[in-house]
Amino acid sequence: MTGNPTIYIVNGIAAFLFSSTGPVAIVIAVAASMGLGNDHVSSWLFAGFGIAGVISLGFSLYYRQPIVFAWSIPGTVLLLTALEHLPFKEVVGAYLATALLIFMIGVTGMATKILEWVPKPIVMAMVAGIFLDFGLNLVNAFSVSPWMSALMVASFVLITAVGALRAVFPPILGALVVGAIWVASQGMLSSEIELNSILVTPVWFTPVFSLQAMIELVVPLAVTVLMVQNAQGFAVLGAAGHQTPSAAMTMSCGIGSVVFALLGAVSMCVTGPSSAILSSGGHKDKQFIGAITYCVLAIVFGLFSGLMAWLAFQLPSAFIAVLGGLAVFKVLESAFVSAFSNGYSLGALTTLLVTVSDISLLNIGAPFWGLILGAAISFVLERPSDP
Repeated sequence: MTGNPTIYIVNGIAAFLFSSTGPVAIVIAVAASMGLGNDHVSSWLFAGFGIAGVISLGFSLYYRQPIVFAWSIPGTVLLLTALEHLPFKEVVGAYLATALLIFMIGVTGMATKILEWVPKPIVMAMVAGIFLDFGLNLVNAFSVSPWMSALMVASFVLITAVGALRAVFPPILGALVVGAIWVASQGMLSSEIELNSILVTPVWFTPVFSLQAMIELVVPLAVTVLMVQNAQGFAVLGAAGHQTPSAAMTMSCGIGSVVFALLGAVSMCVTGPSSAILSSGGHKDKQFIGAITYCVLAIVFGLFSGLMAWLAFQLPSAFIAVLGGLAVFKVLESAFVSAFSNGYSLGALTTLLVTVSDISLLNIGAPFWGLILGAAISFVLERPSDP
């Protein structure tokens, strides 16, 4: 079996299907909520698939490991609060500052120490807080389109429950297909947005640097990239027996995030779920074959992201809400479990409550204050006792 490349190619296709369904649904959901246009989303997807695909291909070939990069999903959801009061050009400025910070952390080898500064339960409570709206929107979609919502959720549950089916057909893809069939059969597709080009036309964004955006976004973005996304990716690859070049990967996240920012996309990171799929079978020395398959498909997807974004914007809001909610369901569950099962429950609860409150202090959004206040509460009240 280890000499047959089929298993690695199948894993590469499965990883791509995961990345091109759930995470894309989250981008579309955020874009729809924040009024981001079709061209913006196309440019974002080009960065997340095309640019990241090229970087991932270089790493996978050079290190002979399944190393793939994408965009930060928690960072994407941070836009829901940030864009309510920040112009997007200031968000781009914060993206660039975050990219520089991540690069410097990679150069100095500080990533490991940073992981020790803020307890992981506090970080995961922030993640749970910023993802919670997606779960609530999934529930609320039943009041808008009950039959479509029920069919999508039922298909997701069925595929998840059947292990043999789940191994070859991602549950989120099943929900997408069933929902798309319902939408098409009911004539629910929108025709208001014109298709300008099936190929991507990259949109370049000029950054503006503001203190407010820096304070609000840079720390939460860097924390989610380093402590949520990259840490997960390193752990997955390490568990599969790979000696990951963590410093080089962190520096590349910083460099890639510069390009991402100028294309209107959130920071680049190591992708945990796709890495888990790519390293799930066969011999570790040949798992990079799956990564090559993934990268080729991602690059093609990125080049045709104009068509992909246009198709996504034809879908009704209830469809996007269900798909986005299902995409983050396991992540939301894991975030809650991690937040409240590791000895920092009071700080985690503080972080969660502040994050979901949507409070803005000094014009700085709730996720930042949730992270700061939760860490402070844990430092004062939940420090480990001296032996």
